[in-house]
Amino acid sequence: MKENQKRQTAASSGSTAATRIERDTMGELAVPADAYYGVQTARAIENFPISPLRMPRSVIRAMGMIKRAAASVNHSLGLLDKKLAEAIKQAATEVVVGTLDAEFPVDVFQTGSGTSTNMNTNEVISNRATELLGGARGSKLVHPNDHVNLGQSSNDVIPTAIHIAAGEMMQQQLIPALTRLHKALDRKAKEFDKVVKIGRTHLQDATPVRLGQEFSGYARQIELGIQRVKRAQDALCEVALGGTAVGTGLNCHPKFSSTVMAIISKETGCAFKEAKNHFEAQSAQDSLVEASGELRTLAVSLMKIANDIRWLGSGPRCGLGEINLPETQPGSSIMPGKVNPVIAESVTMVCAQVIGNDVTVTIGGQAANFELIVMMPVMAYNLLQSIELLATASDNFATKCIEGITANEERCKSLIEESLAMCTALAPEIGYEAAAKLAKDAYKSGKTIRQMAKEQRVLPEKRLNELLDPWRMTEPGGPVGSAGG
Repeated sequence: MKENQKRQTAASSGSTAATRIERDTMGELAVPADAYYGVQTARAIENFPISPLRMPRSVIRAMGMIKRAAASVNHSLGLLDKKLAEAIKQAATEVVVGTLDAEFPVDVFQTGSGTSTNMNTNEVISNRATELLGGARGSKLVHPNDHVNLGQSSNDVIPTAIHIAAGEMMQQQLIPALTRLHKALDRKAKEFDKVVKIGRTHLQDATPVRLGQEFSGYARQIELGIQRVKRAQDALCEVALGGTAVGTGLNCHPKFSSTVMAIISKETGCAFKEAKNHFEAQSAQDSLVEASGELRTLAVSLMKIANDIRWLGSGPRCGLGEINLPETQPGSSIMPGKVNPVIAESVTMVCAQVIGNDVTVTIGGQAANFELIVMMPVMAYNLLQSIELLATASDNFATKCIEGITANEERCKSLIEESLAMCTALAPEIGYEAAAKLAKDAYKSGKTIRQMAKEQRVLPEKRLNELLDPWRMTEPGGPVGSAGG
């Protein structure tokens, strides 16, 4: 992600510039003089040179929101001086809007509780607030622990930030994208309702179906996907904030969490609330596993739809060719004029990534030992990447593929008449075995079911035409009998 690259570049370039010396409980360490982060962040940079991956912007935004609301609530509870609270709130706002993104260089693969990210946030806000009050960076006029982290622990702040980030991304990005995709598919279902085509089961010819009926199935899948995302939001609504280190709420005012979450719920438009049981909320993250599972199911739905679109549009002359896909780019570096279903292919790759991400989140959920789960950062990265990818891919799928699809009606008609599965409509009147023999005879001779049935005079022509009407086969009712498989 671009913001992660900027953070990494800023962190590495700062190491060659002038430095200041900061001290923590482990001793002194040089920190880039112009950095807002402090000594604990500098230690984390040294300790975790693992990857180019950084905590997603959505988590950093959520961290800023928590710290800002915490300062406001701690002041209202008489625990924090007004001047300090206002400075912290202003600095935290800069974190929320992204002004200080370059100050978050810590690798995703860090301490399993996300303590390094929490302290990174505390230090950035501390130094920026100190600067706002006229102090020097590193002087701790506004203290990262005593003031910014007041009433909090990494163990309750980090999972809370992940829940906020995921819930807000679902609300602001994923649900709107899925809604657009659902509407696009639903419009096509109505547009294609008069187009009768051959159905397929086991990739073999089956009885007729309307193209609109196929698309209505896709639309319903996405409609159900939206419901699954909303269930994921419900799973994430309870947050750990207020439990502090192990869930007991030590060093935290009893009203702190509920008041902070009321502020954040209003800001995000999502309903967050203090966990009913802090020991569950901090010692496990079944809610993240559940949410990821809902996203995995959505990915499976999208994979099916995208693959069907690819198959239906295959050709243009030697494939199924029942729909025409929008032409977006040349498809081959060697075959002139070739156009590929690239938008649908990009969707399938996103789905593969999301399914893989779910495995990581699931394994992370098993890393819950006693009072703490210790794979929070990597769970956050994968879950939030899944939300982002599903949102952008769904929107792109709708705008660059689904909305521009047209039906190849003549192709649909010609394939129906060629299908041997048309004999299914005759089975209730002539019997299953006679219909099967008819199909085999038609196949051997190269004739259609209609032609062979007329030749063998299995039924009067008028009745034959009634039963072999493709439209009638797309509706329930008619003679009752075995309907295929």
